[in-house]
Amino acid sequence: MDNIAAANGSTRIAIVYHSGFGHTRRQAEAVGAGVREVDGVDALVLPVEIVERHWDDLKAAQAIIFGAPTYMGAASAPFKTFAEATSRTVMAEGYLWKDKLAAGFTNSGARSGDKLSTLIQLALFAAQHGMHWINLDLPPSNSSSTGSEADLNRLGFWLGAGAQSNTDEGPDTAPPESDLATARHLGKRVAKAALQFARGRDAVLAPA
Repeated sequence: MDNIAAANGSTRIAIVYHSGFGHTRRQAEAVGAGVREVDGVDALVLPVEIVERHWDDLKAAQAIIFGAPTYMGAASAPFKTFAEATSRTVMAEGYLWKDKLAAGFTNSGARSGDKLSTLIQLALFAAQHGMHWINLDLPPSNSSSTGSEADLNRLGFWLGAGAQSNTDEGPDTAPPESDLATARHLGKRVAKAALQFARGRDAVLAPA
């Protein structure tokens, strides 16, 4: 997906992600769908492979949501390549992403799979750019006898959205719907926060 809705005056949110096998792509698309549930907010879903054509779009976005699969306890190498590239294309020209909102999501084959390590890495990356991190704001679920695999945040993360994809399933069936619903929740939450942030900024900057 490589498009921005053309509504004039709308708040724009970018989702930048890497996906090795398609599972994290589905998660990214779910985040984008959640963003679009909020009136007045557009989503741009960008795989890291084409980000170099979209630096200006990222500069114009109100928020950037980062996503990567967790490989060997950290974000994937292609995502890390993107992150390192920002030091010369974003930081070198000043803190171009300063005061933007940020959030993150990750997927792995194991239920934990050291996903927290990746979410921390994404949050630190956002902090290096002076961005404001938005958490998931969902209580952990499926942690009692009345819990269910169908619950949102079934994996119990606070910092961002986690997903788990069985290693013998393709992206047509994994991650499960509960994890995609959790991703949609994250996208919607960031979209609402972006509207609040934009309106508050405009009020502060308005002449007395």
